[in-house]
Amino acid sequence: MHRKILVIVTPALADANNGNWQTARRWARMLHGAYDVRLAAHWSRGDEALMIALHARRSAASVAAWRATHPDRPLLLALTGTDLYRDIDTDASAQHSLAAADALVVLNELGARRLPEPMRGKCRVILQSCTARRPHTKTKRHLRALMVGHLREEKDPRTYFRAARRLAGRTGIALDHIGAALDPALGAEAAALAAAQANYRWLGALPHAATRRRIQAAHLLVHPSRMEGGAHVVIEAIRSGTPVLASRIEGNLGLLGSDYPGVFEVGDDAALASLLERARAEPAMLTSLQQRLAPRAPLFAPEAERSALRRLVAGLLAGDRQGCKR
Repeated sequence: MHRKILVIVTPALADANNGNWQTARRWARMLHGAYDVRLAAHWSRGDEALMIALHARRSAASVAAWRATHPDRPLLLALTGTDLYRDIDTDASAQHSLAAADALVVLNELGARRLPEPMRGKCRVILQSCTARRPHTKTKRHLRALMVGHLREEKDPRTYFRAARRLAGRTGIALDHIGAALDPALGAEAAALAAAQANYRWLGALPHAATRRRIQAAHLLVHPSRMEGGAHVVIEAIRSGTPVLASRIEGNLGLLGSDYPGVFEVGDDAALASLLERARAEPAMLTSLQQRLAPRAPLFAPEAERSALRRLVAGLLAGDRQGCKR
């Protein structure tokens, strides 16, 4: 039987190894079998039945070309953190992409709040997923915190750096950091901090499998980002039974739960350091955070994401442009 052809446009392909690429590759895998799926960094022409575009601003040229070439064919736009929490307010190309799409996808439960009211009716939440991992037994000799995020301003690694400095004289707390130096200045700061303080280790970019093992082994994942659409590393921590300390932003609370207690204000390194000290002094805190996250873990199961994505795509191909709201 002839299968319909879909195209997923992502501004970053495999060599970038970032969140957009991981989402595109995972969605292609989930749609494979029901459809023939093509991945592209840019689209200018083609006879596909549906386009899925990741990133309103960076995929804007492909979105505009699709709409001009195929005015009656469906277009699904997945919104990133920089889309939701920056670009749609000020960037005309991102705004045009919102208007052109038949359906919008946000990757956290609170994301639709950022959309203009007329756009919310075509928005759906699809939570990203990963496989579950058995929690590791954690040593009691020290507390190991882990930040996973490339060194760039949006991830706010400087808050993690400053917290490490505050804890320099505190024994029993170790802070690891995985991520490539996308900003050379931040990379230089990380290297200097690692050389100056034994409690901070910058591990650079690691393969995904190694990163997941370190998330399993950590007592806490720390995620201090300034903006997020729905960080996959937070999901990996939840699915590994690893508690999370995160900045109080919608992209984090939309994964952890709006009333999750393990949060601190953006940029507040003193609050982060205090939470880390408390986690070291009070082991019950880690247990409490883990218990808060455990009921949410099934939300991020691969079968849940696959079902939601396939249902939305099938509806769009069948001509259903209504009722996209989750």
